[in-house]
Amino acid sequence: MSRESWQPSHPITLLIPKARGRRAQYAMYLLLALCAAALYITGEPLVPTARSLTSHFVALQTGVLLKGTCYLAEEIFHLQSRYHGSFWRALSACFPLHWHALMLLICGSAYVALLDGDGQPLILHLSLTSLCQLLILALGLHKPSTVEISEMSERSKQNVAHGLAWSYYIGYLKIVLPRVKKSMEEFSRANPNLLAYRETWKLHILVPLSCDIYDDLEKADSNIKYLTDLTETTLTRAGTKKRVYKHSLYTIRDEDKKLWHCAVEYATPLQSLYAMSQDECAAFSREDRLEQAKLFYRTLEEILKGSKECTGTYRLIAYEESGEAESHFLSREILWHLQQQHREEYTMYEGNQPHNPNTTLSSTELNLQISQSDLPQPLRSDGF
Repeated sequence: MSRESWQPSHPITLLIPKARGRRAQYAMYLLLALCAAALYITGEPLVPTARSLTSHFVALQTGVLLKGTCYLAEEIFHLQSRYHGSFWRALSACFPLHWHALMLLICGSAYVALLDGDGQPLILHLSLTSLCQLLILALGLHKPSTVEISEMSERSKQNVAHGLAWSYYIGYLKIVLPRVKKSMEEFSRANPNLLAYRETWKLHILVPLSCDIYDDLEKADSNIKYLTDLTETTLTRAGTKKRVYKHSLYTIRDEDKKLWHCAVEYATPLQSLYAMSQDECAAFSREDRLEQAKLFYRTLEEILKGSKECTGTYRLIAYEESGEAESHFLSREILWHLQQQHREEYTMYEGNQPHNPNTTLSSTELNLQISQSDLPQPLRSDGF
């Protein structure tokens, strides 16, 4: 397989999910309008309809009240450790009083006012409503769906992936990335023939969605060979004197035996995700691991895009290994990104050349003209 025909295993846009939009809310508004229209079409009398509507509202608000009461029965034993001894904080945590209490008061008053005396006392209606709601709680039917939990976690930034991405950025990337190009320049001056393409003077960060990481890249792919280490960065950090940060430079051999050079390493937090999926105490399934790996990539990409000091110093390489065993899968993934960067540099160089409309081009030169729109589109992760 020639290097020109190789493409990544999957387009990155198909691998990494985007942030959820507001379509669920729009669907709710649409269904609300349809239900209101259906009630209008039925032509039922207003008073019985209002009575049934308020009874449903009362049932729902009663369910919220009962659920909060059940949670409060546990939380009162954790007042000191969780709520600094404040009963009001525990109460507010169990009951969303600012809205549900008002709704319960209004709906309850309306329900009592519309009750036409069907021969059954009000206490019986409330008892039956409470019984139904408690059965729902006991059977676990009130629990949010997997989608709701995922959406709440993403919106509140409480996923494991968010913490890992921010820790990786603050504790490592924000320190080392601004120094990458300087290290590349120093190495290039000493070895002018190795790092020929400035566009590849970045730290290439591998993000395997399987979270399967090799400590030795040479064992992952025989076309990848360790060359040397770039200049070390030494800092005193978190009580450690002269902590060393460094990157390794590798030689990548393509199908035509041509050698490419780049600084490449795995995103180390993925090892934590993999270890969690192997530990029974973490209760972390393989499906959870895949979802968190994708969210880790998306979060890290968003963080780095907003970091001015890291602009142009990195390239994220996310990939999903194919089911078939390919001995050179990893080197091909890296090479595709290196070649894309080389084409970008070539296109930028050509675009900066002066254009002379009076110059006559031969047929050979015309055949060499490459339209930018015809080039493979880069999977850029550095702000473009």
